Amino acid sequence: MRVIPAIDIIEGKCVRLSKGDYATKKIYNENPLEVARAFEDHGAEFLHLVDLDGARARQIINYDILEQIASRTSLKIDFGGGLNSEEDLEIAFNSGAKQITGGSIAVRRPEVFLDWLGRFGPEKIILGADAKDEKVAISGWQEETALDLIPFIEAHQKKGIRYVICTDISKDGMLEGPAEKLYQKIIDKTKINKTIIGMSGVQDEEVPGIKLIASGGISCLEDLQGLKRIGCDGAILGKAIYENKIGLKELEKFIYGS
Repeated sequence: MRVIPAIDIIEGKCVRLSKGDYATKKIYNENPLEVARAFEDHGAEFLHLVDLDGARARQIINYDILEQIASRTSLKIDFGGGLNSEEDLEIAFNSGAKQITGGSIAVRRPEVFLDWLGRFGPEKIILGADAKDEKVAISGWQEETALDLIPFIEAHQKKGIRYVICTDISKDGMLEGPAEKLYQKIIDKTKINKTIIGMSGVQDEEVPGIKLIASGGISCLEDLQGLKRIGCDGAILGKAIYENKIGLKELEKFIYGS
């Protein structure tokens, strides 16, 4: 399972929110590059970078931070927040993003999101499927929709999506443990039944479906172990690091399996 530290950006600073509420903003560092380098120094290969200003404004804003981190570290960055146009997407990739996460646009302008998926492929485009009470939420979690989470994910899986980042908003920033039951349900629902013809005859075999990246609520290494056990492809964590619930040296040992 990939361990993916997170950096959320408001006004160029590294912040965290609770339950997506901008009023709960807490600044942890005014230099996101410094934070990214610390993650890299302790074994991280991946980074989840979110432009919270962009999510609220519905257009990419903090691309300069993305460019700084991408050019001065070797971290593989997935970038989200405010990607609502062709121009936004080009800026993100040109600034160094290896993957982008589209959430709001997949709801508001699904034809555009699916065009991106077709053009750039499922290794580059991640579906952001964040939810409250199993209903999809968008616009930096400021807007709830009537869309049921799991059917939303299943519909995109049929269109070719492989990677899904899912945050249970009620868990985000609360350090009370991740939504394991929800993630288990998603993993089970998106498994694929495959017919295998071999020497012993015809057999039905279950193979993994989407690559689910869990986000929100992680507070300790045991939470990471639990997500790994149920089959998550990755786990995003932020506040647990910033609040020293999980030390970077501890995280390094987990990443290297020691």
